[in-house]
Amino acid sequence: MARPGALRFAAILLAAAPLVAACSGSSASGHNVSTFHLKAGDCVVPPKQVKAELSDVRVVSCTQPHTQEAYAVLHMSGDVAKVDAPYPGPAVLKQFADGQCAQHYTSYVGVAYPDSSLFFTYLLPSPRGWQADDRSVVCIVTTTGNPLTKSVKGSRL
Repeated sequence: MARPGALRFAAILLAAAPLVAACSGSSASGHNVSTFHLKAGDCVVPPKQVKAELSDVRVVSCTQPHTQEAYAVLHMSGDVAKVDAPYPGPAVLKQFADGQCAQHYTSYVGVAYPDSSLFFTYLLPSPRGWQADDRSVVCIVTTTGNPLTKSVKGSRL
């Protein structure tokens, strides 16, 4: 588990697309959540300033305007994910995230990624987070259109 204060690398965090269905509940105004505690179904309002590393994001009720929704938290495995493994670099992490997030997209949104009107992005472990034993990727569905007011889970968008 990652130490408090460790950061995640925000890979294309502020990409975009439309969403609809069931989300984790949170207050109408939302609250900051550590990137290490994001879970599938959390609806997110990304930071206004693009940052290379994030330690927390704003989670809101999916009925409130938002542009992103976490849909999977994937834990790397094998030799690359061992506790003493060196940081594999962004290319290896991106390759893992691109394949695995695309694979998990269909079961969450209800339509294959190439047929969707939405996009996906992800949060990757940063070098500092990796040193703190962060080996997970957070997959995020996003919209370039108007803010969403429903979850995209099962939406087939």
